[in-house]
Amino acid sequence: MSRRRGVLVTGGSRGIGRAVALAFAEGGDRVAIQYAGRRTDAEETLRKLPGEGHALLQADLGEPDAAERLVAEAVTALGEVDVLVNNAGLAPTADTRHTISDVPLADWQRIWRRMVQVNLLGAADLSWAVARHLIDRGAHGAIVNIGSRGAFRGEPDFPAYGATKAALHALGQSLSVALAPHGISVTSVAPGFVATERQAAKLSGPEGERLRNESPFGRVGTPAEIAATVHFLASDAAVWASGTVVDVNGASYLRT
Repeated sequence: MSRRRGVLVTGGSRGIGRAVALAFAEGGDRVAIQYAGRRTDAEETLRKLPGEGHALLQADLGEPDAAERLVAEAVTALGEVDVLVNNAGLAPTADTRHTISDVPLADWQRIWRRMVQVNLLGAADLSWAVARHLIDRGAHGAIVNIGSRGAFRGEPDFPAYGATKAALHALGQSLSVALAPHGISVTSVAPGFVATERQAAKLSGPEGERLRNESPFGRVGTPAEIAATVHFLASDAAVWASGTVVDVNGASYLRT
């Protein structure tokens, strides 16, 4: 029987993070779910996880010292962390829209700084902490980053989002080279539009048809589809894929 891994999933209270946590738990792993403020949603995710030994951890990754503390708490809760899924991040919403022609400098700077801290620096610090934990143990492991299609096609209304996701992809590629000698794989996925709870109103409104028609499949992706890819990339079977950014967007955006 394969060993039950310890898996830390950030932003695991709903959406892609919840689906990722479920995928690992269904595979027999122990999962620590990080959440920032949605405790009720996070508790619901925890209740849905099959098996035992899971944990719920609160941390605001917008705080510079949160990442190292979170990993230490995950190690205490799980015994060890073998897999990190960097899913937490500020997403494009009405509150984070910052089209350069429309927002004052103060709002522009506030949104940029917050997105850089959460989407990039938080993930970088978590990657450092988990990698050092694995290296100190002499253990192999995996880091999977949740990036975005927006890193490639551009996000004119959310440039900080596109930029931080592009940087997250680049971080993963750099770390894949640095950590390969230690038996740690690092990959990223770049989803297109995904039917999460947050996007339900948009999909049922006037934009819904346009969003579905972005893909030749005539629909948007599901959290479970993203989670299945993440789960595979964290497996031993995908070690040779380390360094890659996997597009999971239903052919809605093709890059060469």
